[in-house]
Order: sequence, then structure tokens, then C-alpha cells
Amino acid sequence: MTLRTLPNASLMVLIAMLLNGVISSGAAWAEGAHGEASPMTRQVGPAGDEQACMQDFLQGVAPVVTAPAPLTRMVFLCNTDFAVLVSGMTHEPIWVAEHLTREGIRRAQHALREGKFHEETRQPEADRARLSDYQRSGFDRGHMMPSGDAPDRASQQETFSLANMVPQTPDLNRGLWAGVEKRVRERVLAEGEAYVVTGPAYRTDMPVRIGARELPVPSSTWKAVYLPDRQAITVYVCKNTVTPSCTQVPLVTLERVTGVNAFPVLTGALRDHITALPDPQAEPYHVSPQLRRLTLSVLRRFLNSVLSGSSPL
Repeated sequence: MTLRTLPNASLMVLIAMLLNGVISSGAAWAEGAHGEASPMTRQVGPAGDEQACMQDFLQGVAPVVTAPAPLTRMVFLCNTDFAVLVSGMTHEPIWVAEHLTREGIRRAQHALREGKFHEETRQPEADRARLSDYQRSGFDRGHMMPSGDAPDRASQQETFSLANMVPQTPDLNRGLWAGVEKRVRERVLAEGEAYVVTGPAYRTDMPVRIGARELPVPSSTWKAVYLPDRQAITVYVCKNTVTPSCTQVPLVTLERVTGVNAFPVLTGALRDHITALPDPQAEPYHVSPQLRRLTLSVLRRFLNSVLSGSSPL
């Protein structure tokens, strides 16, 4: 299979502000600021291009990346029902693309939900995330393509690759992010199909890092959704904090902030405006006080960067 190588009072006040959402690493979005490995059942072409996964892309055209996205040590992974461009610099996906259909979501609703997290052996060993990076980190392994979109067990297991994961706070991953994923599936069931591209956004200065591989913690995660039947387009953006919130922005903002052009074939007003889709509701979830304290202890290291004002996010 060919791959593309692509303790003082002031501190307590700051923590309280973070808890209450006063300090938010993703606020500028709303303002338009700039185990075992799973099989690869669709092989990438001889030149390492995206042809084997072209059905996952709108009009067969893969997302395009430019700075500030990481542009070296990239590997393209073609899976059964989704494609991934993963970075050896961040050890995390740059984008994850999928084409959802009503039939596929109906099959997924009847599939047994199970899977085992595993390291991505299709990446060079030095470039992949490790299971140990997330242990006692205070962060969840957050799916970019959700396992709930996978129509069968084999496809679902592929979604548990760490190449499909970024560190998310438990409050985001288990609550609002799950709500975003649910909203997208609801629209597919109602309208027939959707093209979806998902990924992380990072602050450019001193992000929180976890694990021996120093995985950067995204300041937010985003999901671009295009409904071709009525040419509706939006990008959900959710702040990766202990008090997460989500908003919707246009494609032009996504590209300016992340360097990811999720749907290169879309032009004009479709890039500059959104068709607002239903806002997500947090799914019922539980985060133990101990885990939340651990998450906060890591996020404290983020405060100076958040307050520096030097990042577009």
C-alpha cells in the first residue's frame, strides 16, 4: 500500500475566568479572525495521490493546505469510509474528510458501537501519536470522524486510529462536540447527503502539550459541512475549554485561521457566507471532579499564552 509522505490570588482569578468562559482560546473565530492497526481497504494510487479516496471529497477534489497548517512530514491515509491527512510534526490530523449518505447513517445507527484505540502504524514511527501520550493527560482522545458515522464494525475500528484523534477536553468531547456530530447526522438523514471535513485549530504561540511526543492541544476543533442538495455550507467551531461553546463561521475564515481549504471547488458567496445549521446541544455526559482538576492543571500552563494577545485565535 502506497502512502503519501506528505499559587497566588491572580492565578486563581485567571483559572476562574477560564472556567467561566471569560478567557477563551477560540473567541476570535466569531469575529472572523484571521493496539493494532486497522486495514486500509482502498489503496492510494501509485503516485501517492488521493484518487482511491476521491469519493470522500466534494467533486473528487481533496482539501488543500497552506500555511499556517504544518506543511512537512504529511501522510495521506485512505480508509474505508474516510480520508485523513496527518502531520508528523503535530502527530495529529490536519484534516479528516468523509462523504455521508442517508443509507450509510441508517446502517451506522444499527451497528454495534465498539472499537479499540490504536496507534497508526502506517505513519513513520517517529511521527505517530502514542497511546501513552493521552494517559493521565486530562484530555480525551477526540474523534475527528466520529465512530457514530461508521456504517460497519470494520470502518468503525478504523476511526479509533490515533491519526483520527486530537486532544479534547472531556467537557467538549463528551458534550457539545458529540452534539455537533449528532446535528450533522440529523441533516444527512433529512437531506440525503453531506460532505464533511473536520480538524483542529491551534494557537500559534506556546500551545499546551501533552505526552512524551508533546502533542499540541488545539484551541478549538472545527467541522465544515456542505449539503449539496441546497448548496448549504457552514463551519462549526467549538472552543476546546472546560466551558466549551460553539459558533458557525464561513469557509474563508476557516482557511485564514487554519490554512485548510476544506472545499476547493466552492467559490464566491459560498466561501464568504454561511447557511446557519441548527446549533448543537450538549449530549448528556459526566466528567469526574478529579479529571476536571487534572485538565485544569494542564490548562493553567496555557493562560499566559491566552492572555498574550499575539495569536489570531
